[in-house]
Amino acid sequence: MYPEKEERLQAVLPFMPEAIVVGNGDFPSHPFPLAMLDASTCVVCCDGGANALVESGRVPSWIVGDGDSLSETNRVRFHDRIHRISEQETNDQTKAVTFLAAKGIRRIALVGATGKREDHTLGNISLLMEYQRMGLEVAMLTDYGSFVPAADTEEFAGFPRQQVSVFNVDAVQLRSEGLRYPLYDFHSWWQGTLNEVTGHSFRIQAKGRYLVYRTYEAKK
Repeated sequence: MYPEKEERLQAVLPFMPEAIVVGNGDFPSHPFPLAMLDASTCVVCCDGGANALVESGRVPSWIVGDGDSLSETNRVRFHDRIHRISEQETNDQTKAVTFLAAKGIRRIALVGATGKREDHTLGNISLLMEYQRMGLEVAMLTDYGSFVPAADTEEFAGFPRQQVSVFNVDAVQLRSEGLRYPLYDFHSWWQGTLNEVTGHSFRIQAKGRYLVYRTYEAKK
């Protein structure tokens, strides 16, 4: 898939997922999230996300949600794989993640969680921090890159000219090594965007939580 496959893999996804959650946003088209989807033995769809998965020629392991956006055809076809949760205190993405966590699955990648409604996209991204609080390793794969939650001081794999954005949640004493523009104690989300890896890794020093976005491809 990539010239330096292993390097690029670690530079966007720091773990191999035990399960993939498919949201009801835009179904992935980039080779990387599709490859992760095809490699997984456990694919859990958030309700209507199963419609797009089936249309792509794939089959869900489970369908989790309240069933309100699942087609009647798929509701009948996969009736034995539906885990219905009717409560409305959480969204379908969180229901799917919680379902997997209850089965002892700790490493989860999410696809199809962005696109369509922007409010849903922002909500889904922000929930990564909550899943981290649950003790899970999570990553959200889009058609352009990945979001991973982080806390305190961490090392990240990268490659030259990989684009990076850091979104501060509650971190202080923010500093960095290996990024073109040094981090500082910023508070507005835009202030940590549009950075770039200078070598093959970078380090973020902080006390607190933040979200890291990394692109699949280097800037041309």
